[in-house]
Amino acid sequence: MIVVHHLNNSRSQRVLWLLEELGLPYEIKRYQRDPKTMLAPAALREVHPLGKSPVLSEGDLTLAESGAIIEYLVERHGRGRLIPPAGTRDRLRYTYWLHFAEGSAMPPLVMKLVFDRIEKGPMPFFARPIARGIASRVKNGFIEPNIARQLDYMEAELKRSTWFAGGEFTAADIQMSFPVEAAAARGGLDASRPKLMEYLGRIHAREAYRRALERGGEFAILT
Repeated sequence: MIVVHHLNNSRSQRVLWLLEELGLPYEIKRYQRDPKTMLAPAALREVHPLGKSPVLSEGDLTLAESGAIIEYLVERHGRGRLIPPAGTRDRLRYTYWLHFAEGSAMPPLVMKLVFDRIEKGPMPFFARPIARGIASRVKNGFIEPNIARQLDYMEAELKRSTWFAGGEFTAADIQMSFPVEAAAARGGLDASRPKLMEYLGRIHAREAYRRALERGGEFAILT
């Protein structure tokens, strides 16, 4: 049996969605973030040394990292579904976006989350102007321009095709959903980039996406 070690409000929601798309039976073992720190509980380190989510178990296999889990499930259980044929241009695009999601898209979004908290969080009054000034300069000079450049790039790519890897929905879209959701939540994605907003609408309308939300519980983008 496939077991998803599922942390609330995390990347593990994508794994539930993929399992629903593939129609595979699975169990969920739930973990809750600390309400103050929003960090994962120590119990997750008993499953994987890094103590992060998602983690998937099947038999004697324990596998972490969203991209690795998605590749494993599609290869092991997909029977050719949700992946373009080998040797095609769409397969190259699939591989690219599968890695782009965490390798390029998420780092500046995570940085923005961190610097937003520095800028707005409590601190001694004498440190506040310095800390907030540094946070503002880093965001305005580096983080937000990078996010905007990536969103423009993704918008242009979705003008080429309905989905990131071509005309058909693939597991790369499941992987890309998290950075697009995060950009909409805190990265400035809005109606000025209509193709990305239409993409969000399409994934939210998928039955498997909604089933994953029902099983995974209330979902809000954090990290």
